[in-house]
Amino acid sequence: MPQWRIAAGCAAAAVLTITGCGSLDERRTAASEAALAFEEALRTGDGAAACEALAPGTRDELVKSSGALCPRAVLEEELSPAGTVRRVDVHGRQARVRLAGDTLFLAGFDDGWKVVAAGCEPRPEQPYDCTVKGG
Repeated sequence: MPQWRIAAGCAAAAVLTITGCGSLDERRTAASEAALAFEEALRTGDGAAACEALAPGTRDELVKSSGALCPRAVLEEELSPAGTVRRVDVHGRQARVRLAGDTLFLAGFDDGWKVVAAGCEPRPEQPYDCTVKGG
């Protein structure tokens, strides 16, 4: 593929840190910052900000399963305080952010990284079990 096509494809992306054109370190940093923003919103009781940090499908599933508006529903989940970032794994537009007290899964969207699952516990030989997740 000609170099100009690759460069044009990258230049067309609105947010380079989310796409495959951003460096791995840039994508790790952006995913980490999004996870910490979500955790800060929970810590301070800002349900509206926590909902803005959620992926659309996750927000929809949370509202559907709780029967409450998202700002109230996300705070009622009583997710454990997560603490500091321990590790960030990024694969394309998907990320896993391991914090001291939680593991979050995020996805890259045109407007930034969004939390697709939170309150996640690892299970041997099985997928994570997450308290908050999309449908």
